[in-house]
Amino acid sequence: MHKTIEISNRAPVAEQAVEIVERKGTGHPDYICDAVMERISVALSREYLKRFGTVLHHNTDKGLLVAGQVVKGFGGGKVIKPMELIVGDRASYGTGRSRVPVAEIARETVFSWFRENLPHIDPKKHLKVRVVLQPGSVELAGIFARRGRVRGANDTSAAAGYAPLTPTEQAVFATERLINSPAFKLRFPETGEDVKVMGVRRGRELDLTLACPLMASLIDSERAYFRKKREIHAAVMEFLSTRPFSKVNLNFNSLDAKGQGTRGVYISLLGTSAEDADSGQVGRGNRVNGVISLNRPMGTEAAAGKNPVSHVGKIYSILSHQMANEIYERVEGLKEVSVWLLSEIGRPINEPKQVYVEVRPGKKPLKARITRNVWRIIDEFLLSIPAFTEELSRGEHPVC
Repeated sequence: MHKTIEISNRAPVAEQAVEIVERKGTGHPDYICDAVMERISVALSREYLKRFGTVLHHNTDKGLLVAGQVVKGFGGGKVIKPMELIVGDRASYGTGRSRVPVAEIARETVFSWFRENLPHIDPKKHLKVRVVLQPGSVELAGIFARRGRVRGANDTSAAAGYAPLTPTEQAVFATERLINSPAFKLRFPETGEDVKVMGVRRGRELDLTLACPLMASLIDSERAYFRKKREIHAAVMEFLSTRPFSKVNLNFNSLDAKGQGTRGVYISLLGTSAEDADSGQVGRGNRVNGVISLNRPMGTEAAAGKNPVSHVGKIYSILSHQMANEIYERVEGLKEVSVWLLSEIGRPINEPKQVYVEVRPGKKPLKARITRNVWRIIDEFLLSIPAFTEELSRGEHPVC
């Protein structure tokens, strides 16, 4: 294992001239794919543990949500063609003595997630589910037959994490969570779940672009739409007023145009653009810490749906963020921390091929002290990987 630490004098992201951050919310098609495929992995892991005492080989990280078709107008509409979710990649079907009903588990998990998170959708009527999970390759499945609590990595890949979140990242994340919170839905039931927030900070000024459909069944005219839009805009601005920016600009449903009727407003029948406008795919949504931050280091792996005990695309993606946060919290005097982890296929997951840590101190650092404390924390995390993968298999760490 190679371990490298670099003390950088680059400005932390929060102090850079421009910062760009995005978050896709609960009803966004990409978020749906990530969340649902991750839930399927957790459900399969639970079944494997119950039947075999261990998590078998599987990766459910190739999901595609194909948009349906609806007709809608002020006051309501109807579904013409349901959405279709394709659940793909690999899963172990067990043995001749104990066959795992993979397709049934996947299908029921999909319906359960939709019922819990998208209240305007009846999954049995508005969604088709096609399960195309095939048995895994002999080579990769063989990793799971080897003894020991620590598996070998089933891929050569890299991941990156960082801490702390900047005020911009926090504001973008919190804005989506606000709009999709139970309290906000009680106050504004007209808001759909397909919320997308794009933030750009220039100096100390924050500019947010917010997209959120209003429910067609609860909006009976163009006038009612723009009245409700003003109320929602005011509520979000009030929420953002305490954030540490010199000025906040909020652009809400920017494509709207008065006088165009339904063509000039953003309304939805089911609360998601997947009803007729936009398809979704695993890996195109938020990073595992909940935002897409363009100023930060990012890996290319989709964590959602990957198996939790040997796929470093999931394990290292989440672990690198946790490592960075722990280093930031415990090593005094740091403004920002980034961690990169690189695996090599077949190598034990608690022995990364490369660990690279970059720290940005607030004052002239004592490199020896920083290095000693950083590696102590890294070693603690690597020693605890068996327990960490068990937590992942139970779905205890969110991935979107």
